[in-house]
Amino acid sequence: MSAPQLAIGFDADDTLWHNENLFAAMHARFGALLARYHDAATVERELLATELRNIEPYGYGVKSFTLSAIETAIHLSGGKIPADEIQHLIDLGRDMLIHPVELLEGVASTLAALASAGTCRLLVITKGDLRDQQSKLDRSGLGGHFHHVEIVAEKNPGVFAALLRRHAIAPENFLMVGNSLKSDILPVLALGGAAVHVPYHLLWTHEHTDEVPAADGRFYELKTFHELPAVIREWQNR
Repeated sequence: MSAPQLAIGFDADDTLWHNENLFAAMHARFGALLARYHDAATVERELLATELRNIEPYGYGVKSFTLSAIETAIHLSGGKIPADEIQHLIDLGRDMLIHPVELLEGVASTLAALASAGTCRLLVITKGDLRDQQSKLDRSGLGGHFHHVEIVAEKNPGVFAALLRRHAIAPENFLMVGNSLKSDILPVLALGGAAVHVPYHLLWTHEHTDEVPAADGRFYELKTFHELPAVIREWQNR
């Protein structure tokens, strides 16, 4: 009997390409725009509160963020923010959506090598806006390396469990690679899978967690994507 094929899932934003840096720049511009109404700390606090409140109706991504920024600007200005400044926020959001996709160092060569080896099924598993995420994947030039692309509304054990069942992947044969402990690592470890944490230098507040992964040899933490092939070989040998 042949051994079951292993599968590796990859988060997209801030794992394969830069993303949070665009949001950080947008936050700075938003704070400057509203500086005449409130101090920077108040603006940032109110924007985050609006973003979190709007996850349920709007989901994740640039479009959700832009709507939250407009809502926050109207609220903090007492409805006085002029239409041209609201238009400016819309334009900034549009610029984010069409910004060139910039791959993280080592991603292109590593994925090409893994796809060429053919020993594992490769999947993209990312949350966010369907059109935006698919557009970024298309523009990244990486799409041809993956067997499946899953764009989900949320990442939790239930979502991962359903996804693995749909693709007939046993949790013990699955390795997830991502930059968020909360979204990419802990849910997969909870199912009995393995996970590789590759931190990004920026992390949205909503993705922070104080929980420490404990998985008896199923959890790896790297500094760069270049270290990933060695970890995958170790995982395969297990």
